[in-house]
Amino acid sequence: MNNAAERSLPIQDTLTESELARISALIYQRAGIVLNGQKKDMVYNRLSRRLRELGMHRFNDYMSLLEADHGTSEWQIFINAMTTNLTSFFREAYHFPLLAKHAQTRRGMYNVWCAAASTGEEPLSIAITLEETLGPGITPRVIATDIDTDVLSKARNGVYRLSDLDNLTEQQKKNGFLRGTGSHKDKVKAKKSLLSTIHYKRLNLIDPQWDIPAPFDAIFCRNVMIYFDKETQEQLMQRFAKMLKPGGILFVGHSEHFGTSNGPFRLRGQSVYGLAEENQ
Repeated sequence: MNNAAERSLPIQDTLTESELARISALIYQRAGIVLNGQKKDMVYNRLSRRLRELGMHRFNDYMSLLEADHGTSEWQIFINAMTTNLTSFFREAYHFPLLAKHAQTRRGMYNVWCAAASTGEEPLSIAITLEETLGPGITPRVIATDIDTDVLSKARNGVYRLSDLDNLTEQQKKNGFLRGTGSHKDKVKAKKSLLSTIHYKRLNLIDPQWDIPAPFDAIFCRNVMIYFDKETQEQLMQRFAKMLKPGGILFVGHSEHFGTSNGPFRLRGQSVYGLAEENQ
């Protein structure tokens, strides 16, 4: 078959089990994300778009492209496609009064690591809470990281739909955001003064080194660990413990539970953990 004819072929209409296993092995290797058979349709839909952009029609050809060059920029595109970014302002809202109460009890510069920044709604919710509790910030109080460069770009820009702010009070909207005009009247942009209290950075949680300014008073890693296997979860919890100041706390998602008797954390509240050694 000549090249022109091959390029005209449609993308294969399904993923085989062996192809899914190959994709799963690669994303686990690079990001620690575990994909199961229930994710087959999701993987097909997300990667087929990329195959179409590249003029490919076989998933194995795309996997071969990645495997041929471990330094290719295509790896980041692959990771971006395979990550899930479900977020909203003040999601799991019960955590933010707890954050405010904790911040009020601490001395010195209060700083937070948001380990899954996504498109910025969570770090902005943290920043708003700290501003209301501690007053305006001068330097970044929130280090916000994510493995997905696409969502980080959106987060840095700070532009959202007006409807995305439905969970905010009118005062929070007024203090933190500017509303667009004309054709952009349904959009808002986070104010520079608020964005300046957040430092966005790409970070892969399974990298051996984290280049961020620890220790922190609080860490938010919510609804992320569910994508990792038990071994990776346990390793991350040990590493998170070393990133906290004495008396620091860890916020996780409502369906995540890590306060085992031999682990570094103990449950302190609803999906909030403190260091086990401080409970002794």
